[in-house]
Amino acid sequence: MAKNGVIPPGGTIGILGGGQLGRMLASAAAEMGLHAHIYCPDDDVPAAEVAAHVTRAAYEDEAALASFAESVDAVTYEFENVPAETARILSEHGIVRPGARALATAQDRHVEKSFLTSHGILTAPFADVADEASLNEAVAKIGTPSVLKTRRFGYDGKGQAKIAAPGDALAAYGEIGRQPAILEGFVAFEREISVVVARGADGETAAYDPVENIHKNHILDRTLAPAALTPALADEACAIAARIANELDYVGVMGVEMFLLPEAGNKRRLLVNEIAPRVHNSGHWTMDACAVSQFEQHMRAVCGWPLANPRRHSDAVMTNLIGDEVDGWERLAAEPDTAIHLYGKREARPGRKMGHVTRLYPLGKRPPVTPS
Repeated sequence: MAKNGVIPPGGTIGILGGGQLGRMLASAAAEMGLHAHIYCPDDDVPAAEVAAHVTRAAYEDEAALASFAESVDAVTYEFENVPAETARILSEHGIVRPGARALATAQDRHVEKSFLTSHGILTAPFADVADEASLNEAVAKIGTPSVLKTRRFGYDGKGQAKIAAPGDALAAYGEIGRQPAILEGFVAFEREISVVVARGADGETAAYDPVENIHKNHILDRTLAPAALTPALADEACAIAARIANELDYVGVMGVEMFLLPEAGNKRRLLVNEIAPRVHNSGHWTMDACAVSQFEQHMRAVCGWPLANPRRHSDAVMTNLIGDEVDGWERLAAEPDTAIHLYGKREARPGRKMGHVTRLYPLGKRPPVTPS
C-alpha cells in the first residue's frame, strides 16, 4: 500500500515487541486509521490486546519473519535490542524505520559513545573492557569512582556495577558476569534531563520540550515537564538531539538522555548519557500534555506523514506505577487533572512497570518537585 514511502490510512504497521510501548504505538496507529501487527515470541503480552494482528514466533525464525514482513507496509519496534539479523531479514522485504544503523549504534554502549564523541558531542569519559587486563587499564585511565556497564542489554540499572576504589574492579567485573563492557567515569551532574525528538522520512525534525527525570532504585520514577532550564540550554538540548537523529539518518522518535553539569565558567554543561532508538518512558507525558503524543509522532514518521507540532499545552508530572503501586488505581483515577494509563499486565511484580499517571497543570504553574 505504501507509495513513495508514504503509508496512508488503512495501511498496516508491523511492530517488533509486545510490551507497553508496543501497546501504546498500536493504539496510536488505530487513532490514525492504521492497523498494527505485533510480532513477539511471548504469550500474554500487553500489545496483543489492542492490535489487529499478532504473530507469535522467535526473532530468529526466518520463515515467520518473511511472512510477517510481507503482511505489513512498514516495520518498526518498541525496543532496541532487536537482533541484527532480524533487522537485516526484514529490511530485505520492505521498509524498516528506524533503520539498522541506529539499532547497531544504540545496542552497544562502546559503539554509541564512540559515535557521539566522533561528532563532537560530550559524554562521560569511557574505556573499553574486554578482559581483566583491559579492565585494569581502564581503571588506571578513567579512575574511580566509576561505573562498569555491559556493552549490551543493560537497562533500568541492570548490567551495571559501581567501582568505588581500584580494589573493587574485579568484584564489579564478576557482578556483571564478566561480559564485554565499558568503564565510565563518574559524573557529578546537577540533574538528568532528556529530549524526545522525532525525525521524519523527509529529514524534518521536531523536538518536545526537554524534561527532568527523577529515578528511584535505578528506575524512572517521575518526569517533570518542562525541565527548569534557561531557554538557551533548552534550545541546545533540542539541537543536540536533532543532530544525533540527523547523523544517524534516523526516521521515527528517539529518546536522548543527558546530564546537566553544574555551572562552571564557560564549560559546556550538557553531556549525553545514552540514546534510545524508540519511543521513550520520559515521553509518556506527551500523551496528555501535548496535541500530539510521542506515539502518534513516531507513527507519523514511520508512515512518511508530516510531523505534527510537538508544542506543550500544559505542564505535567508523569509518575510511573511500579509493581503494586498500581493497586492505588482507584484513588488515582479520582484525582482531578490526572490521566491514568494502565498497561494490562496481569501480575504486579517488584520493579515491573504497570502503568503511569500524568498530572496536568496550567503552563508555568507546575509545583516544585523534589526526589522522594
